[in-house]
Amino acid sequence: MTLAAKTDPEPNLTARAKIRAKAQLTLPEEIRRALRIGEGDEVEFAVHDDGTVTVRGFISIPTDQAWFFTPEWLAGEQEADEQIAAGHGRIFEPADEMFAHLDTHTAGEDT
Repeated sequence: MTLAAKTDPEPNLTARAKIRAKAQLTLPEEIRRALRIGEGDEVEFAVHDDGTVTVRGFISIPTDQAWFFTPEWLAGEQEADEQIAAGHGRIFEPADEMFAHLDTHTAGEDT
């Protein structure tokens, strides 16, 4: 049995940036796109035991919008996506038709 040395996969993208005064740098555009970040977003750096540094982008969420990212809300969103993908549900045009439909049905009824 022959053991091969572990090799890391080649990166899809590489870029360089120069450190300026006060340890500031500008992330190249292609890196910002890859991290899906923009002005005002945050970046997290993690240093691993082998010396590798990983970078993740964060988008700040206003506290009055944090409810949308609770596990319960996200589970409901996933359930709705699955129901839509399975062909369940109705499309209403205009929205007034949707409200009229809701007014004629009791809560909890599967329509």
